[in-house]
Amino acid sequence: MEFTHTDTRRMLADTIDRYLRDKYPLAARVEAGTTEPGFQPAQYEALAELGVIAALFPEDQGGFGGEGFDIAVVFEELGKRLVNEPVMDNALVPGSILAAAGQSDAVENIIAGAARYALAAEEPQALYDLTDVETRAEATGDGWALTGAKSVVKYASGCDGFIVSARTDKGVSLFLVGADQVSLRDYVTVDGGRAAELTLDGAAGQLLGDEGAGEAMLQEAADRAVLALSAEALGIMQTVREMTIEYLRTRKQFGVVIGKFQALQHRMAEMLLEIEQARSAVINAANALSLSGAERARIIAAAKYSIGRIGRLVAEESIQMHGGIAMTWEYDLGHFAKRLILIDHEWGDQDFHLARFIEHGHAA
Repeated sequence: MEFTHTDTRRMLADTIDRYLRDKYPLAARVEAGTTEPGFQPAQYEALAELGVIAALFPEDQGGFGGEGFDIAVVFEELGKRLVNEPVMDNALVPGSILAAAGQSDAVENIIAGAARYALAAEEPQALYDLTDVETRAEATGDGWALTGAKSVVKYASGCDGFIVSARTDKGVSLFLVGADQVSLRDYVTVDGGRAAELTLDGAAGQLLGDEGAGEAMLQEAADRAVLALSAEALGIMQTVREMTIEYLRTRKQFGVVIGKFQALQHRMAEMLLEIEQARSAVINAANALSLSGAERARIIAAAKYSIGRIGRLVAEESIQMHGGIAMTWEYDLGHFAKRLILIDHEWGDQDFHLARFIEHGHAA
């Protein structure tokens, strides 16, 4: 496997890094998370202008990337600066579904940053299982009518439309539903983002793809989301590592820099080793995106399980080594740690992906 990024990907990473370092203060990100729509629209548009969204789509869909390593490069850089602009939730995930359904105009608008869509596929009873769908879609004279409820729809406020999963006589199908057809209850998430509960009451929907093909389309999008989340977590871990090392080098106790205490050195060394394991998991997942079947499912599940476990360890250890200051609102580390913990609960937690790994391990 090739571990060295292409020149184009290195340039993309450098471009994103320079922009975020100069133009993306964490304080503004934290403040934006408490207001609608939960992020800074001007920053989202700027990222689109930089080509960040275009890097997530192949050339035949209007982008210039779209491979697993393109996704990994983008989200690792976004993670380093704790970017909460919904590049994954409003661009990568819905865009991949719309592209598969032949909605080229919508994809073009997504890439340009001119439109945002959100996937509404989770339901209260489902616990990560995207095939557990109680929302119903009934055929009407000129389309479909959807009735049901969806939970934890990320960055729903201000979206142009929603991709909604619903059950028909042929199984789970996906529908494009206009924003004016749904009702939302918006709220702030633990990590400083936003989500909403979505209710449909006879909402008009346009079928995406074939009726009953929703499960396959959702799984494709889910694998891309898991890779993006894993790369984001890796970027966060790198920033947390640097913050913790700097703190150990400067904080004194009993007149001695605490980084000289052997117990803390051992804990830091363990953290560094675990972060390298996380990097390997992301590389494997990025490579696996070009595969199919049980092998792909197994590798993606293993990566998400590893990222969940390591992310929690890094968050907890960094807070322990910082002490009480780490959890104050004014200190940056706490915001990074919260996001790391929540990533474990998005698109399936450790238990969910361990079960998926075992299932597809047997299938292989």
